[in-house]
Amino acid sequence: MFTVEQVVDTALDLVAAVGFEALTMRRLAAALDTGPASLYAHVVNKADLDELLIGRLCAALDLPEPDPARWRDQIRDVCVRFRDQYLKYPGISRAALAMTPTDLEIVRVHEGMLAILLAGGIAPQDAAWAIDALLLYTAAYCLELSIARQRAVTDDIAWVLDRAELHRRLTALPAETFPHTIRHATELTAGEHHDRFDFSLGLMLDGLARR
Repeated sequence: MFTVEQVVDTALDLVAAVGFEALTMRRLAAALDTGPASLYAHVVNKADLDELLIGRLCAALDLPEPDPARWRDQIRDVCVRFRDQYLKYPGISRAALAMTPTDLEIVRVHEGMLAILLAGGIAPQDAAWAIDALLLYTAAYCLELSIARQRAVTDDIAWVLDRAELHRRLTALPAETFPHTIRHATELTAGEHHDRFDFSLGLMLDGLARR
């Protein structure tokens, strides 16, 4: 027999190897050398498994003691850690979307983020919705990046545009229809590594601070 922890371990190994989209209950059961019926004795359904997976990722996140003077840096660090955890397992952030969290590790992270925001003087309702917005953006960013990486590996190379090619196509557009796009093609295609993630996160936190 196996435990719930072993189910989650095996599921994460599968996601790391083949991506979240390929994770099915049948495939997981096969990896555990059992049948689906035995698997359902440990997890209710795929949604239950998804929450367990996100809970496991949350368990790896250390939360700082709230510092009113550093609340923005602290929240940014939590989101960056989430991002890095998600990107270890291609596509897994999809599991966090539209989830109503009850897993204690997920709730623990929400509690820690709430404590940081409240310590920073953010109003309770603003703090509650900010957590949702920040984690939603982080999950969506990671999902988009995972999809792009997968396409770069599996799709016809002709359909995968690098930055130089995208810049060339933008500047080749009809000038009378797309004057701003052509003029600012460099800005539209700029950014290294996680520059856009950092910018968007900063934008959200700056806006929150001004409310």
